[in-house]
Amino acid sequence: MVLNGLLICGFLSSLLYLAMNVIVPMLFEGYSLASQTVSELSAIDAPTRPLWVLLGTGYSVLVAAFGWGVWKSAGGNRPLRVVGALMLFDGIVSLYWPPMHLRGAGFSMTDKMHIIWAAVTVFLMTLAIGFGAAAFGKRFRFYSIATLVILVVFGALTGMESPRIAANLPTPWIGVWERTSIAAFMLWVLVLAMILLADQSSAAAHGPSRRSGAK
Repeated sequence: MVLNGLLICGFLSSLLYLAMNVIVPMLFEGYSLASQTVSELSAIDAPTRPLWVLLGTGYSVLVAAFGWGVWKSAGGNRPLRVVGALMLFDGIVSLYWPPMHLRGAGFSMTDKMHIIWAAVTVFLMTLAIGFGAAAFGKRFRFYSIATLVILVVFGALTGMESPRIAANLPTPWIGVWERTSIAAFMLWVLVLAMILLADQSSAAAHGPSRRSGAK
C-alpha cells in the first residue's frame, strides 16, 4: 500500500502542475498563457510568486516521492531504477528555484541561476525518459521516443524566443511552446505511473513479474 501511494504521487504531481497552470495565471492581471513563460508566474515581484512557490514545493515533494516509488518498484530492472533515481533527484533540485525578474527589469545573477536550474531540470527529464524507453517493451519505447522528440522540438522553439524576455520584446508563442513540452513530460509521468501501478496489482494477484515489460 505504501508503494502504491508513492506511485500515485506521479498522478498527483502532474495533476497539481496542470491545476497550477490553470488557476495561478488567473490571479496575475494581464498574464498571457500563450505569450509568457511558466517561470514568470514565480518571478521577483510577480503577484503570483508566493502562491506558485507554495504549490511548486508541493509538486516537487510529489515528484520526489514518485521517484522513490519508481526506485522501490524497479526490482531487477536497472533502467527503471535509474529513472527512479533521476525523478527523485529532480524533485529535490526543484524544491528551490532561483527566481527570474519580470520582463524589462534587467538581468542579474539570479536570472542566470534560473536558466541553469531550468537546463538541469530539462536534462534530468530527458534522461528519465531515455532510460524509461529502455525499461519496458516496444510500445512504451516508441511512446518515450515520441515524447523526447516533442521535448526537443518545442524546447528548441522555447529557447529561440527566450532571449527576448530580458529585452522585454514580444514572445507571442513562447508560452505555447514551453507548455507543450511540459505537458508531454507530465503525460509521460502519468503513463509510467499507470504501468507501474498495473504491475504492482498484477504482482499482488499472481506473484512478482519480471518488470522487463511487454508493454
